[in-house]
Amino acid sequence: MTLTQELSLADAQGRKVGWRGWAALIVLMLPVLLVSVDNTVLSFALPEIALDLEPSSTQQLWIIDAYPLVLAGLLVTMGTLGDRFGRRRMLLIGATGFAAVSVLAAFAPTAALLIAARAGMGVFGAMLMPSTLSLLRSIFTDRDQRRLAIAVWAAMFSAGAALGPIVGGLLLEHFSWGSVFLLSVPVLIPLLILAPLLVPESRDPRPGRIDPLSIVLSMATMIPIVYGIKELAAHGFGVSAWLPVLVGFGFGVLFVRRQLRAQSPMLDMRLFGLGTFTGALLVNLLSVIALVGFLFFVAQHLQLIVGLTPLQAGLALVPGLVMMIVSGLAVVPISKKWPARAVIPVALIFSVAGYVTVAFATGPDSIAALVAAFVSLGIGIGAAETVSNELVLASAPPAKAGAASAVSETAYELGAVLGTTVLGGILTALYRTNLVIPAGVPDAAADAASETLAGAVHASEAIGGSTGTALFDAAASAFDAGVTVTALIGAALVVIAGVIAATTLGESRQKS
Repeated sequence: MTLTQELSLADAQGRKVGWRGWAALIVLMLPVLLVSVDNTVLSFALPEIALDLEPSSTQQLWIIDAYPLVLAGLLVTMGTLGDRFGRRRMLLIGATGFAAVSVLAAFAPTAALLIAARAGMGVFGAMLMPSTLSLLRSIFTDRDQRRLAIAVWAAMFSAGAALGPIVGGLLLEHFSWGSVFLLSVPVLIPLLILAPLLVPESRDPRPGRIDPLSIVLSMATMIPIVYGIKELAAHGFGVSAWLPVLVGFGFGVLFVRRQLRAQSPMLDMRLFGLGTFTGALLVNLLSVIALVGFLFFVAQHLQLIVGLTPLQAGLALVPGLVMMIVSGLAVVPISKKWPARAVIPVALIFSVAGYVTVAFATGPDSIAALVAAFVSLGIGIGAAETVSNELVLASAPPAKAGAASAVSETAYELGAVLGTTVLGGILTALYRTNLVIPAGVPDAAADAASETLAGAVHASEAIGGSTGTALFDAAASAFDAGVTVTALIGAALVVIAGVIAATTLGESRQKS
């Protein structure tokens, strides 16, 4: 049976679900909410972790990076294993392991053990996310209901991102840094109780054999690429950045060749021959790059230039995240009547407007403009993410839902890394180029100010007086000048996403 025939059969078999299906959706949102909160809450705990465990600068970097590196490397593998052994089974194993390792992380006595726990969280986290999305594909076979279910799924990601700064601030105000890891236990226990009762098991009825070499090749592809991108952000385009990326691409070529030659490949490469599947993935990737890049420099501006606390900065971004949720849900009935090639480009016009607003609305009195810009950005990204994620699943046969979901999640993780690296790296380079150190600033303070905006703010506070004020003003001016250029580049990326949607997604309305 060809891939097109499998998709036609799947559409013909769509049936509407009752209350048990929607109850299952609520259960599946628990790990989505947890993982999205976990993406932002750790940054608030790092200062206390540094004081308590005294990690080296390298160890502190690995406390952050161990989780996403392992997660990105295992997503495709875990999604494929879920297709074979059962997606609900993988979800329950992932939830159990994630909760257990989170407890170990909360009470880690050394930085090395915390890094190991974070890597373990990446292993079990890779089981969670593809399982939730692929289970939605198997539960909601009716296209209309699936659109709404995926809109709720995407909304939970946005809600988690909004809650992360707030939850982190509240927890650390009353408890130690380990509380941000213990948060997973009360969230995942209800999942372990209710999922066996409400979530039906699903798997590929014709799974291929387990291919250990393909598993190794997929990890050897993703981990070096993600690591190299992170090195690029931290240290520039040196050997430590481009060599891992080249190694990753080399293993990627071997992985693709093996999948194309295998009778039952781990990842069906025919999916990438579908314009809708590949186009939706690229829209997803570029949307996440735009979102994360925006958050990277707006969060710094609000905290370091405007002077808001982390909790206040998080609250300032809540309206935009709320609109992201609202637009993701509101686009569902619209996408029934209009094709994705029209819906996504129109939605992304709002995101372009948000970036353009940022480009020309910097300064210490720009809070209202930045909040409005993020609201506009959120409208476009929320709608685009809902439609593109649904198209990724709709483009794949139900039997391959796990693998398709894993590829979508991999695009999300890469987008998050690239958003910080590409847009963040450009902003950092522009900041260093534009910064003019005022006369009278000591050499050590000048070096710190030349590295980052945070270094300049801390140096200006240490110096004090008119010289410190001059250094702060120079750093703020250099940073905001960089934001202007970076925001225009971000707007261009969103335009590219709209063009891809208009030219590749074709007719995707629900046919009656």
